[in-house]
Amino acid sequence: MITAIVFVKADVARIPEVAQKLADLSGVSEVYSVTGTIDLIVMVRVRSIDEVATTVADQINKVSGVEGTETHIAFRAYSTHDLEAAFAIGL
Repeated sequence: MITAIVFVKADVARIPEVAQKLADLSGVSEVYSVTGTIDLIVMVRVRSIDEVATTVADQINKVSGVEGTETHIAFRAYSTHDLEAAFAIGL
């Protein structure tokens, strides 16, 4: 499982709408509205690096209201926070 953390700059007037559209995308596990220089943090959890590229470049960046993204790939998880149990459902 590859985890990517995507910082999203969005049209401020459309943040709730953009967040919901992003949350509905395949590969997106969570979307957080945050304070600071970015508007949303999108957690992408997929099986391959190619799926990260597809999810970010072909889906997230094409959502109307997304003005820019910055993607970070996680190397290690130091706190599993029960993620294994959440992703084991339906496998």
